[in-house]
Amino acid sequence: MSHMRVSFFGDSIGMQTNMTVILPQDAEGGGPFPVLYLLHGLSDDDTIWERRTSVERYVSGMPLIVVMPDGGRGFYTDAAEGAAYESHIMADVIGFTERFFPAMRTREGRVIEGLSMGGYGAMKLALKHADKFCSVVAHSSAFDVRRRVENHERAAEFRRIFGDDPAGKDNDPFHLAEVIHRKLLPAIRIDCGTEDGLLEENRAFHRHLEKLQIAHEYAEYPGSHNWAFWDEHVQEALRFHAATLGL
Repeated sequence: MSHMRVSFFGDSIGMQTNMTVILPQDAEGGGPFPVLYLLHGLSDDDTIWERRTSVERYVSGMPLIVVMPDGGRGFYTDAAEGAAYESHIMADVIGFTERFFPAMRTREGRVIEGLSMGGYGAMKLALKHADKFCSVVAHSSAFDVRRRVENHERAAEFRRIFGDDPAGKDNDPFHLAEVIHRKLLPAIRIDCGTEDGLLEENRAFHRHLEKLQIAHEYAEYPGSHNWAFWDEHVQEALRFHAATLGL
């Protein structure tokens, strides 16, 4: 396998940024390969999945490119006041990946996943841009945008990202699940630890999908909001994506 950290200019955010990339061993002269876009949480960067989990070892032997972009603290959202991190992922990161790596360029070759802020981002992007991704996994996710702006210690920061009233709009996963075209639904998996402070948000989103009769996998496991949990359950996520991709 090949591993690299790429520095490039993100037009959508107007600055130099980075992404960490894992390429399959036979990438040179091979492909095109499907791509997993793997998103980090609020306090981390593009290197964290490799530093805190064994994801490189878990994808060894898989014909899969893994792209881990730097999403700052932007919730993978075009901020009301600030940087356009949704556009950054959808235009800059995917665009760079598909120009410079042997990547598939169709919905059937793109999957997305993340944890916490990145779990929100993965689900939001997969539902909002359902023509771009065929599978999504969200770990321990911060799904409740209303809570972020109304009842949170960092509410002022989150209002700069989401605006004052994001519920029921196009950055709200609950709303996006209601309006998505059913023929474009990606394969969906959600998991969360039973001692995680975000558990009730994940249960609420699971119940919402059930009410909408949207097929999905939902699982709770012993564990908290930490890397021991995510290192274990990223392995199940990779099997879920692999089944969707036919690997």
